[in-house]
Amino acid sequence: MIKYEEFTYVLDGEEDRLDRVLLNYFPKESRSTIQKWIKDQQVTVNGKQVKANYVTNGDETVTIQIPIDNEDPIEITPDKSPLDIIFEDSELIIINKPKGLVVHPSKGHPNGTLVNRLVYHFQNTLSDEAGSFRPGIVHRIDKDTSGLIAIAKNNSAHRVLAQQLMDRTMGRIYTALVLGEIGPQSGIIDIPLRRDSKNRLKYTGDAAGKEAITHFKVIERYVGATLVEAKLDTGRTHQIRAHFDYIGHPIVGDPLYRSAIHGSATSLNSLKDGQYLHASKLHLIHPVTQQEMKFEAPMPDSMRQLLGSLTPLNP
Repeated sequence: MIKYEEFTYVLDGEEDRLDRVLLNYFPKESRSTIQKWIKDQQVTVNGKQVKANYVTNGDETVTIQIPIDNEDPIEITPDKSPLDIIFEDSELIIINKPKGLVVHPSKGHPNGTLVNRLVYHFQNTLSDEAGSFRPGIVHRIDKDTSGLIAIAKNNSAHRVLAQQLMDRTMGRIYTALVLGEIGPQSGIIDIPLRRDSKNRLKYTGDAAGKEAITHFKVIERYVGATLVEAKLDTGRTHQIRAHFDYIGHPIVGDPLYRSAIHGSATSLNSLKDGQYLHASKLHLIHPVTQQEMKFEAPMPDSMRQLLGSLTPLNP
C-alpha cells in the first residue's frame, strides 16, 4: 500500500497557473511531475479537484498528497546568520526581516534565505504545515521589503494563523516612501490587479483583475517624495508596489515598478536598490491564549538615513 505525506498551503497572493505556483513550493520537482500529481487527483484547491491550468486567485488552501517512497528529500543548509527576534513563545516567533533577504528557498535561490537561518536557530522546532522547504512560514514579504513576519512553531499554531490571514483578521501595516508629493492626507486605492501581459514579473491595475484594496495615510511630505502608511485589506502579490505605481507614485528604489518620473525628485528617481517599503506593524490573535497582540518594528537605518537627506515640506 502506497503511503502519502500531505502538505497544506494557504497561498499568500500567488496568482498563476496551479502547476506553476506549486513549482515554487516543490523546487526539486519537474513541472510534468506536478502536472501528474494534479491529474492523479493528489492535489485539491479548497477541497476540490482542479486541472493543472487552473489559475489561483491568491488566497486558496492547496493540499498535496505525495507518495513517500517517491519523495526526493529536501535538505536546507543551516545558516548561522543572526535573526532579529521581536517576540518568541512556545507557539510563534515574530521576526524583523532585513531588506535583501529572501524568505524561503526556491528553485533559483536554494540558500541564504530566512528559512536557512530559522533552521539553524530553531532546528526541528518549527511547523511543517507548509512543507519541508518552508518550515514555520505562515506568510511572506518580498526580498527587498523589510519588516515583520510571523513564524509558527507548531502545526496547530500555523493553521490558526493561516486562517487569520484568510479571514483578513491579521493586520499588516507598511511604511513606504513614494515618489512625488501626494495631495490628499489619506485615501483608498481600490484597483483590481492582474499579472502584466508584457512583463510576467509585474502586476498591473485592471478592472478584470482580482480585488485589491489598499488604505493609506500621509505621514510626512518632502520635496519630491511622500512618506505614507499603507494598510492592506487584501494580500495580492506586490499589492502596495503595484497600487502606488498605478496612481503615479511608485515606491522609491523599486527597480520593477517605475511608471512615473518626478522632476522634483531627480536623485530619488535614479535609486534602484530595492523598494523603500517596510512592514512596520503586525497585529494578530494569539493561537492559544486568544490574546490580541500588536507588534512594531523600527524603520531600517537605510530608510531613516534617506529620509534625513530629504527636505520636508511645510504642512
